Amino acid sequence: MKKMRRSGLSWTGAAIFFLTVAAIVTAAVLIYSALPEDMATGAKAGVMLAVIAVLALICTGADLIRRKITVERPVRTILAATDAIASGDFSVRLEPAHPYFRRDEYDEIMENLNKMTAELAHTEMLHNDFVSNVSHELKTPVSVIRNYAQALGRECDGELREKYAAALISAADRLTALVQGVLRLNKLENQKLTPARRTFRLDEMLAEAALAFEDAIDAKGLTLKCDLEEAEITSVPDYLELVWNNLLSNAVKFTEQGGVTLSLKMRDGNAVVRVADTGQGISPEVGRHIFEKFYQGDTSHAGEGNGLGLALVKKVIDLLGGEIAVESEAGKGSTFTVTLRGVT
Repeated sequence: MKKMRRSGLSWTGAAIFFLTVAAIVTAAVLIYSALPEDMATGAKAGVMLAVIAVLALICTGADLIRRKITVERPVRTILAATDAIASGDFSVRLEPAHPYFRRDEYDEIMENLNKMTAELAHTEMLHNDFVSNVSHELKTPVSVIRNYAQALGRECDGELREKYAAALISAADRLTALVQGVLRLNKLENQKLTPARRTFRLDEMLAEAALAFEDAIDAKGLTLKCDLEEAEITSVPDYLELVWNNLLSNAVKFTEQGGVTLSLKMRDGNAVVRVADTGQGISPEVGRHIFEKFYQGDTSHAGEGNGLGLALVKKVIDLLGGEIAVESEAGKGSTFTVTLRGVT
C-alpha cells in the first residue's frame, strides 16, 4: 500500500511539472507570435529573453513556496521532534499533514517516529519499573542480613546463633536467587545466551524434575500424579529444566490440599506438557499480569520468591518457539500448558 501511495504522488508531481513546462512554452510562443512581424530580430530576441526571465522568476518563486510547504516545513517538524527525542522526551507525537490515502514519505517518517517514541516510552516505563522493583526486592534481604549480623555481633546463646545464622543463609539465598534471575532474564531478553540444542528424553527430564520436589510434596501432605508419554525431542535442556522447575515449584507452593498433576502428550510432532494443581488458583486480573516481571499475585508468599519465575518461563518458551497458557479459577487450582512445537 505504501508503494502505491508513493507511486501515485510521483505521477502527480510529474504531471504538474509537465503542465508547468508546457504552460511556459505556450506562453512564450503566444507572446512571440503577438510581436509585430516587422520588429527587428534583435528586438524580438530581447523581448523573448525578458519574457522567459519573468516566467522563470515566477516559476522559481512558486517552487520556493512549494518547497517551504512540502519539504522544509515537515523537515523542520521532524528535526524538532528528533531533537526532543534525543533529549529524552518520549512524549513527542507528530501529526501527518495528509490523510491516509494521500500520505507522502514525510508522513510515513512521522508515523514511524510516533511508533518509535511510543515504544521508547514503553521501554522507559518498564526500565523504571524494573529498577524500582529490584531496589524494593533488595531492601528486605539486605535489611535482614544487617539486623541478624548485628545480633550475631552481640553475645547470644547457641540456639539463637543457629536461628540467626539460618535467617542469614535464607536472606543470602534469596539475594542470590534474585541476582541470578535478573541476570538470566537480562541475557534472555538480549539474546546473549546461545542455546545448545540436543536430543534427549523429555519424559525422563520431567520425571527427574518431579522427583526433586518429592520431599516438599510429602511435607505438605500432597499427592503427585504423573502421566508421561515416552518422548525423545530435540531442544535446549538447560532452558527447559528452568521451565519445569518454576512451574512445579509454584504448583507446590500455592497448593495446601489435594495435589499436583504432571502430564506429557505428543500431538502431531508437538510436545504438550501440563502442570496442574488443586491450589488457590488465580483471578482473571492476576492472570493478565502473571507473566510480567516482579508481579506477585499472592503477596502472602512474597517472601518465597521474587516475581521473576514466570517471566523467565515465558521468555524461554518464546525463544524456543513454543507457547504457554494458563487456565485457572480462584479457589480451584491452576493448569499451565506448555506446547513445544516441532521438537521431533
